[in-house]
Amino acid sequence: MSDQHPAAAFRESVEGANVELAYAGPKTFLKGEMRDVGDVSDVDAATFGVPYDGAVSNRPGARYGPQAIRRASGWWAYLSDYKGGLTNMQTGKQVNFDDLSVADCGDAPIFPMDSETTAESIAAHMATVSSQTFPVMLGGDHYCTFPALRGFAEGAEHDDVGFVQIDAHTDTTSESPVFGTDFHGSSTALIADSEYTDYEHVSQVGIRGYESPEFFEFAEETGLNLYTMRDVEDQGITSVVADAVAAAAEGTDAVYVSFDIDAVDPSVAPGTGTPVPGGLTPHQALKTMEVLGETDDVGAVDMMEVAPRYDSDEGTQRLASYLLVTLLERKFAE
Repeated sequence: MSDQHPAAAFRESVEGANVELAYAGPKTFLKGEMRDVGDVSDVDAATFGVPYDGAVSNRPGARYGPQAIRRASGWWAYLSDYKGGLTNMQTGKQVNFDDLSVADCGDAPIFPMDSETTAESIAAHMATVSSQTFPVMLGGDHYCTFPALRGFAEGAEHDDVGFVQIDAHTDTTSESPVFGTDFHGSSTALIADSEYTDYEHVSQVGIRGYESPEFFEFAEETGLNLYTMRDVEDQGITSVVADAVAAAAEGTDAVYVSFDIDAVDPSVAPGTGTPVPGGLTPHQALKTMEVLGETDDVGAVDMMEVAPRYDSDEGTQRLASYLLVTLLERKFAE
């Protein structure tokens, strides 16, 4: 008599029984193994979530972003198992996500009424991951990027960090009479004023909408590398992103990439707190991540401001996960 229990016998005898459907099984990023944040040195990349939106100035909901992105990412792990590897139809290259090892460290502890302690938590978790492997942070509102960049610099022992921001907004408000100095519209100002970088090593791609009357003068005086949507249209997304990375990387140890999903046009990605029309197309956004993933200078990435409650079709989080997968594929799975 076999010692094998009935469930194991079924899995072994029925073809396809070990293929996990995208909507089944653990809700980790790319269905990666759940790991303690201090135990990820043997993987290509490790993700952690920051379900915090206490620093938004418009519509809340980005606290639900990390779990939504995780759920959406299960599609690629399922396809890779089902088809035995994949061909990227955009590039013609073979990709097997089994060759890409990604761990999920869960969420950093969040203190909804205490932004300072929340920031310390984010920095500590980013530092821990960065000291071991390539970090992927799932936000959360964009204020969270400031402590994350600090954690990246400290954990990876970088003295100087470049910053590439894909975004509709500049986030360079150093102080607001309504929101103060620490909100999602001040994150880039806080980063540029930190000990780890300055505006000459900050590049922004996809900026549009409206800014203060003196903003272009501000950008010129500070050395900010500004690429508006008009620049993207005139120059082309591949050239713009390559220039943006080069400017941020010059004289720095590594580049931190932050992708605010509102960089994409809201007709495609409505699930965000402060949508602005006239943004990146899905093709431009994917091409952005291709270029970033092929650049050795990029040492960390985050995906911010996904607020799934505003997108009943779940397309926003699907695109967000697709963008992260594209960058990781280019970096590790070819």
